[in-house]
Amino acid sequence: MRRAIDVKTAGNWNAGDEVDRVVLDATDRHRRRLVLTSESGDKVLLDLPRATVIGDGDALVLEDGAIVRVLGAAEPLAEIAAATPEDFVRLAWHLGNRHTDVQILERKLRMRRDHVLEDMAARLGATITPIAAPFDPEPAAPHGHDAHDHAGAHHHETADRHDR
Repeated sequence: MRRAIDVKTAGNWNAGDEVDRVVLDATDRHRRRLVLTSESGDKVLLDLPRATVIGDGDALVLEDGAIVRVLGAAEPLAEIAAATPEDFVRLAWHLGNRHTDVQILERKLRMRRDHVLEDMAARLGATITPIAAPFDPEPAAPHGHDAHDHAGAHHHETADRHDR
């Protein structure tokens, strides 16, 4: 079994090095280790040092330098449009508040089909169009104690105010 040890983003690899392709949904494009089956039927072990978001059009780099192109599988999605920029922000806030995976396009949002969330979006005035397309949701924002220290930040803000 061939082993994929790195990922190159779309546009940053030579198409002439492509030896095969894999078609993956959004869930399988956020992995560290997984056995994949290529379009030619070969098995490829995805073996990365950490979980990585792999986009539609990115490339898996095999140990010998060969490239396996990653294609996003068409998934059942809802494409959501809002009438105004304010409605768009309101809709994005409500979806984010529910920790929904969302892909942000120029004037539309995409999410996996969910009748409850689609109903909520419609009640907020959105237009919902069912589609089948590759899904590239926004990666999760970094969080946790490693990102920054709230207690330290508060302490410094308080100290700065008293020094003025």
